[in-house]
Amino acid sequence: MMRNRGMALSRDLLVERVWGDDFSGDARTVDVHVRWLRAKVENDPSQPVYIQTVRGIGYRFESPANQH
Repeated sequence: MMRNRGMALSRDLLVERVWGDDFSGDARTVDVHVRWLRAKVENDPSQPVYIQTVRGIGYRFESPANQH
């Protein structure tokens, strides 16, 4: 996500890049891992600044430099 900061990435794309083509689990696995990441990097995980949900697509990483 950090390599593609500012770009929305689908859950399927994240699954493919993290676990590979042979992953047989649920794409919602990404949601669980994102929740864990937010707990580590966000000041308030319920109001994420860095790892943002893009409704209907997936997730986007925003760095402070990308914020307006």
